[in-house]
Amino acid sequence: MTKQNRTGFPFLEALLASPTPVVMEVKRRDAHGYDLLGGRTPAAIVGAYETAGAPCISVVTGRWFGGSPALLRDVAAMTDLPLLQKDFITRKDQIRAAKELGASAVLLTAALLPESSMRTLVTECLLAGLTPFVEITSEAELEGVHHPEECVIAVNNKDIKTRERDAGDLHRSLDLLPAVRATGTPAPVSASGINGPATAANLLDAGFAGLLVGTSLLRTRSPIAWMDAVAGARRDLAIR
Repeated sequence: MTKQNRTGFPFLEALLASPTPVVMEVKRRDAHGYDLLGGRTPAAIVGAYETAGAPCISVVTGRWFGGSPALLRDVAAMTDLPLLQKDFITRKDQIRAAKELGASAVLLTAALLPESSMRTLVTECLLAGLTPFVEITSEAELEGVHHPEECVIAVNNKDIKTRERDAGDLHRSLDLLPAVRATGTPAPVSASGINGPATAANLLDAGFAGLLVGTSLLRTRSPIAWMDAVAGARRDLAIR
């Protein structure tokens, strides 16, 4: 896909246009089952993210994080920002349902999908006008990504085999970045385990076009201050 026709894919367009491209996540529980809302409503969290300048929002609909398709539908009614549905998507009907619920992108987990299924689901996403948000954990998984130049390719720093209960390995993102960029994706992303603004700034400085951050933002009192700290850390890195 050329830069000129990305305008039909609002998630990718918004991410690439953002000066601080952090996809901010709405999820009810962390991987250990602890509440992340802290008495807040999803509407309050979405409002805080909008004020902080989020280009896009990720909505976790997976049950192991306390999510549901209804959460995606509700968030879509609250905001005009492009939404990523984060769940285990393995069938074409789930992609059609995501579109109907208000998603602009869907998560495709390479570790769970054989190459033939990945090809089918990427194609289905593109036909539906959805950005394929392809999550990988190894260089070998990149080989099965169909039309990478039309996908967001995200390195998951955590282990899905343990339902992401580990702290995350940020070295994985840095090690895989050259291979991810070589696919031609316009948006290499580092996802999960990003524990604060300094870490976020370092990853963006390394060359990532976006980050996906959930728990760290949900546990902060002020997403605005979090994002301001990222911008400040990036300025510091630029003058070193």
